[in-house]
Amino acid sequence: MSLEPPITAEQSQAALRWLGRNQQPGQADSAAFKRWLLQDAAHRRAYTEAEQLWQLSEAPAARLAAEQQADLAQYLDAIHRPARTAHWRRFAVAACLVLALGGAAGWQPQHWLQDLRADYTSGEQVRQVTLADNSQLTLDAGSAVAVDFAHGQRRVRLLRGAAYFQVTHTGAPFVVAANGGQVRVLGTQFEVREQGVGTRVTVHSGRVAVTPVPGAPPSQLTADQQLVYADGTAGRIEQVDSDSRLAWRQGWLNYYQVPLGQVVDDLRRYYPGRILLLDDALAQRKVSGSFPVDEPLLALDSLGKVLGFERQTVLGRFTVLR
Repeated sequence: MSLEPPITAEQSQAALRWLGRNQQPGQADSAAFKRWLLQDAAHRRAYTEAEQLWQLSEAPAARLAAEQQADLAQYLDAIHRPARTAHWRRFAVAACLVLALGGAAGWQPQHWLQDLRADYTSGEQVRQVTLADNSQLTLDAGSAVAVDFAHGQRRVRLLRGAAYFQVTHTGAPFVVAANGGQVRVLGTQFEVREQGVGTRVTVHSGRVAVTPVPGAPPSQLTADQQLVYADGTAGRIEQVDSDSRLAWRQGWLNYYQVPLGQVVDDLRRYYPGRILLLDDALAQRKVSGSFPVDEPLLALDSLGKVLGFERQTVLGRFTVLR
């Protein structure tokens, strides 16, 4: 008995594009769509999978569309799409699915403008960069920075994600800006990580001075210390195992009694699609363990066996946990 050939990535992406179009009134019966379905049996199988994906993800994708409405609107306006209509929410759901699953690997519309401003970005993999002064910059997956070495200063702005710095001493100040605050190097190796509304600074060696807002008194951190600042206020300095906290540079994520939601947020950076966790109570359950960053789905499977949740992945790009 012959086996059906696998559905290609191009066919899956085309099916998702048709699905998005067909959510608009009067489009599903178009002659072009019918011709596409009849061209290849794989097209029909790909569209069936896309419909299954829609049924699985319509509610969470609607929530995602609401959260990212401004970003999607900005993206669509930038490429000269028609103005929004009464069908915006339904179209945004389709756009979230198509953009999350059918676009370039790891690309997200809300990152588009950031990437235009960035000098260095990373996809689903850690990236090593040597700066003009020979300082070493390690970008975590899903990160972006802008670099400005001029007027006797060295400035780096963290646009998203996380960056680890090994600074070469040249006599010129080295400052990392993020979320309205800044980290001034006093001779160190350190990480700056954007966390939504806040920023976390972890020192591996040496010293940094962290200022949560211009004019505020700086907090000085030394090796194995960490501080989080948000909304212009710095938290307390904590002692940490910096080798464990910064193990992502060697391809590992280490946790001890942290919420599952935080682990899933971290794994999303290394996954070339979308991961949705639908259970808020499950997201708060505490987990511990070490997981390789290059196998995010295997990490989720291991956690699922312990916590009792199920993983469903469709088209290799959309994963739902429940």
